[in-house]
Amino acid sequence: MILERQLVFSDPIYGYVRVENGFIKRLINSKFFQRLRRIKQLSGVTMVFHTAEHSRFSHSLGAYEIARRFLDIPDLKSGFSKREKELFLASALLHDIGHGPYSHAFEKVFNTNHESIGAYIITNHKEIRSILNDIDNEFANDVSSIILKKGKFPLIEQLISSQVDVDRLDYLIRDSYHTGVPYGRVDIDKITRSINIVDSKIVFKESALNTLESFFFNRYHMYWQVYYHPVGRAYEFNLEMIYRRISDLIKEGYNFSNNINFLIRVMENPYDLDAYLAIDDYYINGLINSLLYSKDEILKNLSCDFLNRKIWGYVDLDKKDLIDEIKSNFKNNEINYYCGITAVRQSIYQHSLYDTDRELFIFDDKNIVKLSEKSEIIKNLIDKPNKTDDKLFYRKQNHE
Repeated sequence: MILERQLVFSDPIYGYVRVENGFIKRLINSKFFQRLRRIKQLSGVTMVFHTAEHSRFSHSLGAYEIARRFLDIPDLKSGFSKREKELFLASALLHDIGHGPYSHAFEKVFNTNHESIGAYIITNHKEIRSILNDIDNEFANDVSSIILKKGKFPLIEQLISSQVDVDRLDYLIRDSYHTGVPYGRVDIDKITRSINIVDSKIVFKESALNTLESFFFNRYHMYWQVYYHPVGRAYEFNLEMIYRRISDLIKEGYNFSNNINFLIRVMENPYDLDAYLAIDDYYINGLINSLLYSKDEILKNLSCDFLNRKIWGYVDLDKKDLIDEIKSNFKNNEINYYCGITAVRQSIYQHSLYDTDRELFIFDDKNIVKLSEKSEIIKNLIDKPNKTDDKLFYRKQNHE
């Protein structure tokens, strides 16, 4: 008898990512999943933290590995059926499969959503659908419903996407490691050991209270110190303006000397899967490199700034006189591409009286109570809101 060999990936966070299910191996080897190797996890942040070169592929494997370890939690190990365990693992692995090149900058300009596209890929891409159909004909639809949080599998949805989930746990630790900052450190083992399932809801033991408080503070600092770093935002804004200029030129009937057919097809229909599969960071970088020789002066200048890290400047919105002066230095046909406002928003604990899915619950051996009621720190943050948003005016600079 020949035993099937376990597939392992060496990983700087977990030591090994272990793959035991045959269908998971096939999903990893699929064209769409391999494409995630060619999409950076942190996009413009790499312009600030030069070692942050990891990919959506490594993050997706990490989210899968946390899900695999979660299945050793007694309540999940005994409470999930074999099919539900497979749904959980597949959803964790595929949760980011719909990301476009440079991720969020692409979504913003072309008005796409990686979760919606990911769900469509899962149910409509021939290779992935065939792999999932080998389990049963409804498996792909159920994975899609979990990604879209349709409520059919509420517990799995919480484990995939909530305030504390396999996605956030991995990206905080992984991004912290690759950027070299301490903010994203999370005690996953403590969180894992504290999880219980009560009435199909995740409940944490009281012993994990301080760990959860630390998690929310670390996540908050990762956003403001790393993900929302103003230089990283400047780089992504530059990319957004390249996308916008290309889009506007296409509408004007501009004759590109470059082959941008795949990008045009995705702009017209993001659910064109053959074209979407061809679009990744490599494609965009190659396209922008070719645009250095564009006859369109605006597109050429934007591309030069992007490829050569000519970072744009920024000022606070309250400096209205300075902003007006900056705008006056641009020509009418430049102002829509050489300057603009970006806004980001983040709070420590996402609390809503009307959205119970945002609440976490603590079990103190007697009662189940809201984290916001059990933790004085979280309660005070809700009573006295912390920094939630930041708006900056960005503009192209003369680097000559």
